[in-house]
Amino acid sequence: MTGRPLYRDPDAPVQARVRDLLDRMTLREKVGQVNQRLYGWDAYERTPGGHRLTETFHAEVAAHDGMGALYGLQRADPWSGVGFADGIAAADGARVADDVQRYVVEHTRLGVPVLFVEEVPHGHQALDGTVLPVNLAVGATWDPDLYESAAEAVGAELRARGGHVALVSALDLVRDPRWGRAEECFGEDPHLAARFTEALVRGMGRARAAVVLKHFAGQGATVGGRNSAATELGPRELHEIHLVAARAGVRAGAAGVMAAYNELDGLPCVASHPLLTGLLRDRWGYDGLVMADGGAIDRLVRLTGDPVAAGAMALAAGCDLSLWDSCFPRLAEAVTRGLVPEATLDTAVARVLGLKFRLGLFEQPYASGRPAHEPPYPVRELSERIARASVVLLEHDGATLPLGPSARRIAVLGPNADSVPQQIGDYTAPQRPGTGFTVLEGIRAAAPGGVEVTHAAGCALTGADLSAIPEAVELAASSDVAVLVLGGSSARDGATVFDSNGAALAGAAGPGGMTCGEGVDLAELALPAGQLRLIDAVAATGTPVVVVLVQGRPHALPDLSGTVGAVLSAWYPGPWGGSAVADVLFGRAEPEGRLPVSVPRSAAQLPVHYNGKDHGYRGYVDQPASARHPFGHGLSYTTVSYGAPRLSRTSVPLDAPTLTCTVTVTNTGHRPVCETVQLYVRRMSGGSSWPRTRELRGFARVPLRPGETAEAVFDIDADTLASVTRDLTVGVEAGELLLETGPSSARTRAVSLTVGP
Repeated sequence: MTGRPLYRDPDAPVQARVRDLLDRMTLREKVGQVNQRLYGWDAYERTPGGHRLTETFHAEVAAHDGMGALYGLQRADPWSGVGFADGIAAADGARVADDVQRYVVEHTRLGVPVLFVEEVPHGHQALDGTVLPVNLAVGATWDPDLYESAAEAVGAELRARGGHVALVSALDLVRDPRWGRAEECFGEDPHLAARFTEALVRGMGRARAAVVLKHFAGQGATVGGRNSAATELGPRELHEIHLVAARAGVRAGAAGVMAAYNELDGLPCVASHPLLTGLLRDRWGYDGLVMADGGAIDRLVRLTGDPVAAGAMALAAGCDLSLWDSCFPRLAEAVTRGLVPEATLDTAVARVLGLKFRLGLFEQPYASGRPAHEPPYPVRELSERIARASVVLLEHDGATLPLGPSARRIAVLGPNADSVPQQIGDYTAPQRPGTGFTVLEGIRAAAPGGVEVTHAAGCALTGADLSAIPEAVELAASSDVAVLVLGGSSARDGATVFDSNGAALAGAAGPGGMTCGEGVDLAELALPAGQLRLIDAVAATGTPVVVVLVQGRPHALPDLSGTVGAVLSAWYPGPWGGSAVADVLFGRAEPEGRLPVSVPRSAAQLPVHYNGKDHGYRGYVDQPASARHPFGHGLSYTTVSYGAPRLSRTSVPLDAPTLTCTVTVTNTGHRPVCETVQLYVRRMSGGSSWPRTRELRGFARVPLRPGETAEAVFDIDADTLASVTRDLTVGVEAGELLLETGPSSARTRAVSLTVGP
């Protein structure tokens, strides 16, 4: 079309369109594109006839004659104060998003569309958004393919409601389970997290949803497990543990990463040029977005003493897009004062515009009329499947489960037995009444006809009040089995007090009923005194006891092997997790989950992650140094035998380290199983740094019928054998290795491999 600007030409290369649009922009308009200051729920208000845009929103668009991104237009939770009375339900999502987009496009000089950025911690955090189990439960499935399908379905929901960018926690690791955000991690291991991060990016990508990965980098290693505290990470620990998932996500095509709150070597991540530019841009060649965490740039004023200089500092370090802060809106002043070149601002603007072009927003800025992406499975079905696959059988006497015909009277006890909010995790939108199934409801629905199911809480979630225990004991004593549903809760409510960034605030007011979640860190990991006393009191009746832990972190557990018949961890399994737990209890589903984290004996022995440095430490005098249950552990209702691993080659050259490792597994019991066969690498000699005890480098899920034998075959290549070299690059080093296979990190058999020279 004659006179059409190049940036409006859909056939032109993206880089050419970006350059053309940049050349037409004023400094004020450029600054607008790197800002994401407004809370999305302040952009609209509910009216008797629907929704209308606010003057606050109009003023924000006018301030820079445009808007780079709008955060959380459809977010709903106690912090935002948005609920069903005043929020945006699914039926209105696309329409309200289109109203916002239309205003920006039609009331600005260049008509640049706005990016809609939404929180997707475990499903879209919006009214009527389907909730998945938390990431720690996802990690317990050891099934990236299942999660990839769920990510695709969630991405489709997001896009159908007008969202473009999903903010998803994926890069943090549970190196200290006292940290309240442990539930947002896939586990303690970098390889496991990397595989799920890749699955997340691929799945969302099929739905045309862009992913910004949180948090870059090392946030899971803060001192004492305290949220947003300092980190004491050396470069090697950072590269070997905390950058692996980020590197995998970047290679998979993530649209962006979010710079974390924590500091590295004295510099907050959002101001770290070595991290955001030296590593991410120059070394990894990444050209996606870097987004600041909420208010993180404003914290830099502590270093600069000046908000204008703070914004310049973050921009110069490599941050492209702000979140809620008051410093980035003043970047025009930073440029005119010579604190940062306009060319640096242009680079950040180009990345924001490039994402908008790649998402097709200039051609189709509106959600209405866009063809819907149809995922292969409904997201609710996938949520239930993840919940079912994530249940880990930690201990079992071989007889109590699955519940059979002799269980005619079942007592379901404990503070987590009958609460959907306490099983769905932090950062969850309000649920409509009747959504989901508690464990009590799941057991009642799954129990055969004629089975009586009774219920009592027995104790509160926290504290040591024992007044309700006698009622629970009475029910247990008259039952054939007692199911104790214990653990923690990340449920926010009206009593929760919040920090400026939405984290729960501990202190005199406390975080309400939360014992986990952002801002809810624990010094003591044991179950509360009331819960422990309930276990002892119910077990003393002589009735067989099953403990189900609904939790967002691995609580430190006492030795329960002689006290109860079985212990399961269901994590936070989502709204329909009660049905998933019941299916496992009654044997309708096999316990397939495997631990993505090590379960400690006490907080005093931390850290207990399996892949520490291999110094041959023998332990404390007063207790073992080993975990109560090791990484990768999980029992089945059957037994599986493992043969010794076999290599196709016992030595490989440095330049072509390819071979296969095969292990034979046999179901020696009477029930089917999906066995998770794990591959670990252990360096015995050689290398440029002291080795770790062992490192997960592969896993395979092998279905086995009773009596069936199968082989798990692992293709070994340079990525499998690579380590972080002396100059902090990744490569294969000569030496003697052990390749270990087994059902957990503590039960492996090994075979030797020589690498190079």
